[in-house]
Amino acid sequence: MGKILDNILLPGATIGIIGGGQLGQMMAFSAKEMGYKVIILDPQENCSAAQVSDDQIVAAYDDLDKLIELAKRCDVLTYEFENVDAKAINEVKKYTQVPQGTKALRVTQNRVSEKNFIEANGFKVVPHVVIENIFEYHRGVEELGSPVILKTIRGGYDGKGQIRIDDPEKVCYADIEELLMQGPCMLEKKIDLKKEVSVVVSANSNGETSIFPVIENVHRHNILHLSTCPANISEKSAQHIYQVGETLAKELELVGTMCIEFFVSESDEVFVNEIAPRPHNSGHLTIEACNISQFNAHIRGVCNLPMPKIKLLKPAAMVNLLGQHLDNAKKDLVNHSDWNFHDYGKDVVKENRKMGHITILSDDLTATKQAIENNSIWDV
Repeated sequence: MGKILDNILLPGATIGIIGGGQLGQMMAFSAKEMGYKVIILDPQENCSAAQVSDDQIVAAYDDLDKLIELAKRCDVLTYEFENVDAKAINEVKKYTQVPQGTKALRVTQNRVSEKNFIEANGFKVVPHVVIENIFEYHRGVEELGSPVILKTIRGGYDGKGQIRIDDPEKVCYADIEELLMQGPCMLEKKIDLKKEVSVVVSANSNGETSIFPVIENVHRHNILHLSTCPANISEKSAQHIYQVGETLAKELELVGTMCIEFFVSESDEVFVNEIAPRPHNSGHLTIEACNISQFNAHIRGVCNLPMPKIKLLKPAAMVNLLGQHLDNAKKDLVNHSDWNFHDYGKDVVKENRKMGHITILSDDLTATKQAIENNSIWDV
């Protein structure tokens, strides 16, 4: 086991990571670069994170015996996604440090508790109602007006577990019933949206925080396509977003890295959309664009190292590589000396599955974004 000095976990110690996807992989890269040992727990053998780690325990995320085995082998335990079982985390705390705790998990695993938490801290969320059946759906649409978005209260990512309803008269009720069969759902008013943005915040156990510049995001088919930093928003909006980030980090007792997503309306109102209690796809550009990345900051946070002030070294654009983009992007790499190319090493290439990303540092973000949009790779 590694050395603990004044509640600080020094390099040489062992970090356990629950989850072996690309977020776990980039956490492991940062940890290894700093001199830590890393053990991954993931059901898929040779998963992305295991390829760059010291060892892997091949097991399901809810296998308590294997989670305890991981805990006993590491000095600190962290996770790469928010659907970890909070009860299991509380159990493994008996065997190792889990500085992230479970408060952020408990709040963010349920859309109702998440929105209540955000509003209780004085911040706006979009108008919404909770529905349990088709009759309540009709009442909800009448109350909110259309368009609306129907979402499951638990789970869902990259557009899964949600339906956008532009015209209630033309909706497929079977799709609505299918979501309602999974349990209560949330019906959200779709606002007059100008921009979607996010902010990444990291903290250590001493309450020191590092907050990253606001990032602007563009989605295609509900999957993040393009992130650029700095976001093209007003200084007033940016300062409000930083305030939200600092406040929610404190109230969630944040340790490590989290991301908060926002909607900015055409009238410049800022609404908190959701909280991800982990590093986030939109923050990948921090690897090249900032003095430390969101993953470095996460490792520093869970090991209780001092948290630095974040500096944006250069404006940047990050574009996702989905399964249908990967081969053509690899072929086009020879034409782009400015591409910072990341391949997550996943065994199975699937359409709409995140397989990698490209980050481009830029003196002219408008021109860079245009070049990305003009590249036929992302038309596939």
